[in-house]
Parts: sequence; C-alpha cells; structure tokens
Amino acid sequence: MSINKAVDEDSNQNINSRLTWESCNVLLDINDGDRLVFARLTAASTLKIGNKKCSLQPLIGCPFGSLFQVESGKEGPILTRFVPNAEGNNLEEKDVDGSKDNRALVDNNTAQSLTSEDIDEMRKQGAKGDEIVEALIANSATFEKKTLFSQEKYRVKKQKKYAPRVLLRRPFARSICEAYFKKHPDKIGFMRVDALSLLLCLGNVTANADVLVVDMLGGIITGAIAERLGGTGYVCNTYRGSSPYPVDIARMFNLSDEICKRIVHASLTDLNSSQTGASVSENQEETLAATHSGALEEGVSAEDAGMDMTPEKVPSPIIKPCKSIKAGQKAPLEAIKLWKENGFSSLIIAAPEQDPWGITKEVLPLLSFSAPFAIYHQYAQPLATCMHNLQIEKMAIGLQISEPWLREYQVLPSRTHPHMQMSAFGGYILSGTKISSSEPVASSN
Repeated sequence: MSINKAVDEDSNQNINSRLTWESCNVLLDINDGDRLVFARLTAASTLKIGNKKCSLQPLIGCPFGSLFQVESGKEGPILTRFVPNAEGNNLEEKDVDGSKDNRALVDNNTAQSLTSEDIDEMRKQGAKGDEIVEALIANSATFEKKTLFSQEKYRVKKQKKYAPRVLLRRPFARSICEAYFKKHPDKIGFMRVDALSLLLCLGNVTANADVLVVDMLGGIITGAIAERLGGTGYVCNTYRGSSPYPVDIARMFNLSDEICKRIVHASLTDLNSSQTGASVSENQEETLAATHSGALEEGVSAEDAGMDMTPEKVPSPIIKPCKSIKAGQKAPLEAIKLWKENGFSSLIIAAPEQDPWGITKEVLPLLSFSAPFAIYHQYAQPLATCMHNLQIEKMAIGLQISEPWLREYQVLPSRTHPHMQMSAFGGYILSGTKISSSEPVASSN
C-alpha cells in the first residue's frame, strides 16, 4: 500500500507541475529565440513586446510548452493561445520548381503597394496580425516570383513583426543555461549547456549524494545539482570568509520546499574546524538573504539586455499566505558533524575568479576517499597547473582535462546543415578521483 501511495503522489505531482501557477517562474521565448525573458507570473506582471505591453495573467494555469500570440483586444494588446498548423512547414511535399530563383529580384522598396497608413487603418478596424501578414503577401509584387524557401522566410519575418509569438518554457537546468549563455554568458562563466551536463556527470551527481560545491556562477550549478538530486542527499555550498556566494539563479528553478531544504551552505572554517559552532550570526544570515531576494526581484531592463526578470508590482490575492522555504539556508550542525566524519561523496568547483589549485587544495581534504571531483574553468591553463600540482602531491588519480564540443544544426526540409554561427568553446573541465596521500609502511623481508 505504501508503494502505491508513493506512486500516486508522484503522479499527481508530475501532473500539477505541467501547468503554471501563481507566482511561479517561467522562461518566455519570444519569436523563436529572438528574445528570452525570465518572468514571475502574477496578476500584475506584464511583458513588453516592441511598443506593446501585455499582461501575463492569461499564462497562469496553462501547460508549459504553450504558444501564445499577441492580438488586439478591447482593452489593448493581449496574449491568446495559438495552435500552429503543419501546412506551412511541409515544403518537401510541395512541388518545388527548380527553375525559380531570386536573381531577377531587386530590393528597391517598390514591390510592396501596402503603405504604413493602410496597415494602421487595418489595426484600427481590429484586423489580427495574421490578416495583416496575408495582406502584405497579397500586395507584394515579387512574392510569387520567389522560391518556396524565400517565401517562407518572408512570411516568418512579417509574422515576427506584426504577429509576435511567445513560447511558455519551463525554467530548468538546460533552458536556464541556454538563455544565460545566449544573452549573459559572463554571468555563468561562459559555460555552455553541454559543459554543464558533463560537469554533473563527472561529478557523479546521483540520488542520495552529498555534493560539496564551490559555485561562483550565480547558483546555476547549485540549482542543476539540486534538480538532479530531486530532494535526496544534500548540496552544500562552501565559501571563504563569512558571506556565502549568491545563488539567485537557483531560485528560478521552481524547486519544491523539500528540495530547497537540501540546499545548504557552510564556510570552509566551519567544515575544517574541530567544533561545530557557526561562524556567521543569525543577523548576518537574515541580511544576506534579504539582499539576495532583492537582487532577484530587481531584474534587468528588457530594453538593455533582452532578458529580464519581471518584478511583481502589486501583491496578488491568490498568493498563499504561507512563506516558502528559500534555497541556501545554513547547514545543520548534525550534517556538518556527519560530513566531517565520513566526508562528501563528490566535489564540483566552478569558480572562474579563483585560482583552481588554491581552492582545490583547501576543499579536496573534505572529500571521502575514492570520491570523484570535477573543476570547471573558462581557460585550460589554470586547470593544467592544478592538474600538475595534484600529480606532484599525489592527491588524486585518473586526472584528465576535457573540452566539450557542441555543434547545432538547422533541420529543415532540403536545408539541413550546421548553423553558420556557433560558439567556439564552452570551457574546460578537470576531473579525477581522490586518493589517500599517506605513504604505505614498507614491510621487511
């Protein structure tokens, strides 16, 4: 009975997690990746697309993966559900005339007979964005002379301008990493999504693991590990000094309270000391948590960065009165004592601003023997120096530096090829296994 009950609870949780809810975080993909926006869904949240300001309230309660289109309503622009048809993309089923080409077309701005005044008049009459696009195609003198591929490009270009679409995406490790790598790669240390997945794999992040993390990338490593653990084990962020590193990105994952309880932090002084006393006072903890929460809600201007966090302007009456648990609480003394006795099961370091060898020699003794570790850095030379020192000190075996490589392809009928512009690299990872550095006692014959 207990197994069936657990299965039912897990099934209900998965069903509910497919729909958005009040005050949850979402990733909005505008016009197929042209702009990426992090937003928190509330009754007062808005999204600015071009010169139009739309409310995000229609997105609450919709399943992730839904597509919305900006339409003109009675009270202004609104987001409505849109279901695309599959007719426009099946170019391979159409009769492709090989005699057509675009060599005779001249771009002199005289092919379009529909003026901007005519488009404004259509908008005043309540014409939808798709109707304006069809009118532009009908009044184009060169549309029929173009190839089918050029016609599709023209249609998509006009659709993005007059009928923009918004894709509702779930914020998880891959989507968050891709969004930051596209708009703000410096905030995550220029880590690509394949490097993040390889880092978790080499760090042996599995269920019930106690992972020691040095995360100076805003919390994306912490959130990805906690997401994979799924409420089992612990993610312990360690740091030098008295202030832990911010984990604002981890709060975008929509992690449950049970998973947030597993995200803790402890300073190197606490982990290395013989006593289990806390080095940071409760007042400093509350001040730091308030600072991180304020930094998360401020966001980035959509006009400057193209990716922002929409702040909550007016309190919504639908928000639950109970206070949710924040990720990154102080590690309990019992857990710290247990880690001192048994050690952590794995170690992941992502601190581009620190010397890899300097931080590794401090945190590596906290691991248990035969535990794996993985160190990420933007450049290879600091990792090569760290690898050389680990070999000299005989602290680890199986050392290797990996350089992940990812190529993105455009997959379209008769037009499948690698993208013309790709990222050159996504960083480097040093991995290995900790061993006992004590010399064995020589036996006398």
